[in-house]
Amino acid sequence: MWQQSAERQLGVVLRSWWQLGGGDFAQSWRAEVVGGDSTTLRTGDHVFIKTHANPPPRHFSTEARGLSWLADAGPVAVPAVLGVSDDPPWLALQWVEEGSPVEVTEQCLGVALAQLHRVPCPLFGREDERSTGSLGLPNSPCQSWAEFYATQRLLPLAAIAAERQALSARTLRRIEQLAERLDEHEDDAVQASRLHGDLWAGNRLVDIEGNSWLIDPACHGGHREFDLAMMRLFGGFGDACFAAYQESWPLAAGWQERIALHQLAPLIVHAIKFGSAYVGPTEAALDQYLG
Repeated sequence: MWQQSAERQLGVVLRSWWQLGGGDFAQSWRAEVVGGDSTTLRTGDHVFIKTHANPPPRHFSTEARGLSWLADAGPVAVPAVLGVSDDPPWLALQWVEEGSPVEVTEQCLGVALAQLHRVPCPLFGREDERSTGSLGLPNSPCQSWAEFYATQRLLPLAAIAAERQALSARTLRRIEQLAERLDEHEDDAVQASRLHGDLWAGNRLVDIEGNSWLIDPACHGGHREFDLAMMRLFGGFGDACFAAYQESWPLAAGWQERIALHQLAPLIVHAIKFGSAYVGPTEAALDQYLG
């Protein structure tokens, strides 16, 4: 069983398993350390562990790599990876005790994100070419944002939506048309940024001191506006966050007109996973860029 696998790798005995809510993909748990010979975990510590009955290949080790990739950059806080296995599938992380925002929580996050996005990234996609997310989206290296967003996001998502009959044939054709015209919306100067890749409010924790922590990444090199557009899609981030980001590293001219373009991929994902409520928003986003 995966629990025994986790205990062996972590070098601890875990008890008081408590299943946590939230999330639409993995099953998450909090467990308490009650013994063992670990040099990093002590009796009484809590550990966050999640698993899945049938995840995409290498799903949890890819997530662990993403968290380490973000941690190596420095500006944003992410839980430390304690252990990981793809067979059986599980991921153990540092427990973050949740609290409430304080006056500077949003501002500090905005500054940290701007600093994260400034960290050099050699390409769009991933050097290890691992897929990310519950749909297993590809991340083959690309030299431009237009190439990446077309070949690694919009076209693969259109194919999945067609297979699952999530969008109409007309909408699928329009996604393909837009993918062919992305260079019309690309700034030649845009460089790949280190992205969280799935930055909605549910993937930000606020601890008992008001600090923000990022979880559940779908990390890749991408357009920095993508993270910010995702944050605006479902809400949950304050105006002070975006203002602090803009003050720290102003976005290129015309960024407001590109918000829906970056939101299109997550909207298609939601249409595939959650159904018709997201079909209209997907088509409305397309309407902004196609006559």
